[in-house]
Amino acid sequence: MKVVVQRSKEANVKVDDKIVGQIQSGLVLLVGITHTDTIDDVRYMADKIVNLRIFEDEEGKMNRSLLDVGGEILSISQFTLYGDCRKGRRPNFMEAAKPDYAKQLYDQFNEELRAKGISVETGQFGAMMDVSLTNDGPVTLIVESK
Repeated sequence: MKVVVQRSKEANVKVDDKIVGQIQSGLVLLVGITHTDTIDDVRYMADKIVNLRIFEDEEGKMNRSLLDVGGEILSISQFTLYGDCRKGRRPNFMEAAKPDYAKQLYDQFNEELRAKGISVETGQFGAMMDVSLTNDGPVTLIVESK
C-alpha cells in the first residue's frame, strides 16, 4: 500500500461537479493499493497514519497526531500511485491491484480509520474526480506499508 498524506486546512472532492466528500482541517489521503497488499497492510497503514505526529504543538513543533488534534480525513483512491514510469513515456500500471480487490481493501482501510474514531469522507472509487485542497504547511508525506 502506498498513501500520499497531505496535511490540509480544507478539502473536497467532486464527481460530475457535485461535492461527494468534504472536510475542514485534517488529512487528505491519496490511496494506492497493489496486488500483494493484504488486510495486515490496511491495518498497519490506518494505525500509522492516524498516529503520525505531523501537526504542530504549542511550540510550533510537529508533535501532535490526527487523533490528538481531532482532525478529519478525506480519502481518495488513486491507482496511479502504482504507475511505473521508468520505461518509455506511458506509465505501466501492472503493479496496481485489480479494481475489485483494490475496492475491497480501500473500503476496509476507510473502515479501519473510522474504527479509530476518525471522521472519514471519501471520493467515489473508480470515478474521474476533481480534488481541491489547501495544503497546510505544506506538509506532504509518502507512507508505504512494506
